[in-house]
Amino acid sequence: MDRAPTRRAFLAAVGVASLAGCLGGRTPGGALGSGDETGVSTTAESQEFPFPTTGETRPLPATPSSIREDAVSGGPPKDGIPSIDDPAFVSAEAAEGLRPGDPVFGVARGGDRKAYPQSILVKHEICNDVVDGTPVSVTYCPLTGTAMGFERGETTFGVSGRLVNNNLIMYDRATETWWPQVLATSIPGPWNEAPPTRSLSEFRVVWTTWERWSETHPDTAVLSRDTGFADNYDQDPYGTYNPRSGYYAPASAPMFEPLSRDDRLQPKRVVIGARTPAGAVAFGKNRLRREKVLRGDLGGTPVVAVYEPTLDTGYVYRDPDETRYEYREGRIVDGSGAEHDPASLPRDRVLAFDAMWFAWRGFYPETTLYA
Repeated sequence: MDRAPTRRAFLAAVGVASLAGCLGGRTPGGALGSGDETGVSTTAESQEFPFPTTGETRPLPATPSSIREDAVSGGPPKDGIPSIDDPAFVSAEAAEGLRPGDPVFGVARGGDRKAYPQSILVKHEICNDVVDGTPVSVTYCPLTGTAMGFERGETTFGVSGRLVNNNLIMYDRATETWWPQVLATSIPGPWNEAPPTRSLSEFRVVWTTWERWSETHPDTAVLSRDTGFADNYDQDPYGTYNPRSGYYAPASAPMFEPLSRDDRLQPKRVVIGARTPAGAVAFGKNRLRREKVLRGDLGGTPVVAVYEPTLDTGYVYRDPDETRYEYREGRIVDGSGAEHDPASLPRDRVLAFDAMWFAWRGFYPETTLYA
């Protein structure tokens, strides 16, 4: 595989590395909230961090100190890629620069529906927002193709400037602890050498297209280009998703050396991954699109993945009874003939999200794969 140019070169081409000082005066906000779908329990909260964490930590590929040793500079310094801390939103009709096939990251919590365009987050990676009254951080790592949401309490999250397995390492501005995005778990770093090992309370962010999201949620709010930092969100420094090319091409190489390599899939082929303290599972998104219902094993527990066609996404459920499910015209039908929305089967749903295969495999080397 060909090696890609450095990340600094990518970002310097569009001026992202120098955005941090473009505008001051944006301030964080916040108050506590609770998660709604997780791979682990969110009932027990840690007292060591001033924001929600889970009672059990998510699986790690190595000890926290070893993960720190694998961290590398991504090019820009701490906050050199500036988070959005005071986001503005517009209506779907007023949204600018979005073509039907452009990726957006959708959040539906309580009564709020919000879309975060990939074209904006590619230059900020973190949006500290409030959704349905809960302070959250909607995050995106372009190098691993992962969009994830976390509850942030009274603090905000920023971009540390470091990467592990090509994945964004966030830091919280309350304790300056490092948090690799996909792992969602604290590790030591230079600004907090010995944090307790905890996992963030996370929620589902749906990777879909503007056309699909806006048709499903015509009343959605859309993150405005008026971020105060940059005025050109038409140029992605890494490539394009509409059509998919450049760094995002499935066969192209990761920018930095990944934690491991596995040739069963092209490096950036998209999988829908789910993990719990018991293990991890990945379903090839293309195969799920074709077959609609896939069965698998997650740490010894049977799971089922189902396709949701409206947003072109998938959901993963624990299914210890191995219930028979069929896909019929956008609905999931169980053995009794009852129909279900793919997003709400009467089973325990495990948080799942899109990721590039190399990233998922690097973080979860024991993952099962169905692709």
